[in-house]
Amino acid sequence: MKAIGTTASRTRRLVTRTLAASVAAGALAWLSIAGSQGSSTAAAPEAVADEAPGYAVENFNYPNADKILAEQNIVLKRGDGHITLADCASGTGLLEVWAREKTDKICFAVKGASGWLTLEIPSVYAIKGNDYATEVDMTVGTEEKSFDVEKNTWTAVGEAADEEGREHMLVEIRTAK
Repeated sequence: MKAIGTTASRTRRLVTRTLAASVAAGALAWLSIAGSQGSSTAAAPEAVADEAPGYAVENFNYPNADKILAEQNIVLKRGDGHITLADCASGTGLLEVWAREKTDKICFAVKGASGWLTLEIPSVYAIKGNDYATEVDMTVGTEEKSFDVEKNTWTAVGEAADEEGREHMLVEIRTAK
């Protein structure tokens, strides 16, 4: 009888070990599948984020400034978009800038409650204002001067307002309603 008991005991141990190994293998397989699904779920937002459009970051650089410089020899640097270079024949209500080195006036359209534009126009001597309160900054050498531009009339600025008649460069325009 001992032989039968020993064989049954061995069979039980073999079945138990096989069952335990099967359960362990099943658990590992389940964990591996669940883990890979979890990681693919976590990877999915990254893939979507990579394909989504980026954030728009405004740097305030003037659009097409290189083209304007090449065609009109006007350096437009930065602004908030409320003061833009305009065709002087495009209408009324424009800021008009006269510079000795230009044969025609240079015009700017102004929109919104306020605006600013940094630029470089040498030898500016007069500016005609519009309905906005306008202030301009100009440089002569290392010196900086500011001028208030009269509304809807011509204002002498730069060399026309300088006792020594020195050439001034227009470097900033600021407007407010």
